[in-house]
Amino acid sequence: MTLPWHLYLMAFLYILAGINHFRKPGMYIRIIPPVFNNPKLINILSGIAEIVLGILLTIPATTLFAAWGIIALLIAIFPANIYMFQNKKAGFGLPKWILFVRLPLQIVLIYWVYQYTF
Repeated sequence: MTLPWHLYLMAFLYILAGINHFRKPGMYIRIIPPVFNNPKLINILSGIAEIVLGILLTIPATTLFAAWGIIALLIAIFPANIYMFQNKKAGFGLPKWILFVRLPLQIVLIYWVYQYTF
């Protein structure tokens, strides 16, 4: 079974994002809402999840599992997007409209990966 090129693109983007959790952890730790304990551990786990799920997307036997895993991950990290919108420091000084646009963008990302769940 040959996978479409855009699935490889998606996998590459998740793997790259996951690696970035370890290259620049402060950037990710900064956007984790303070209500969550141990932001360093959350950063590590989410980085590992992105890398592993990205790799699994490229294996036909595990694409379905990986797609559902990414959907769960995108839902789990949504509070960070809300926190970025609400907190100026967490928003890296980006204009509010950009941070607002990121919120529905999560739905677009979920829809994109949902295409690989069947």
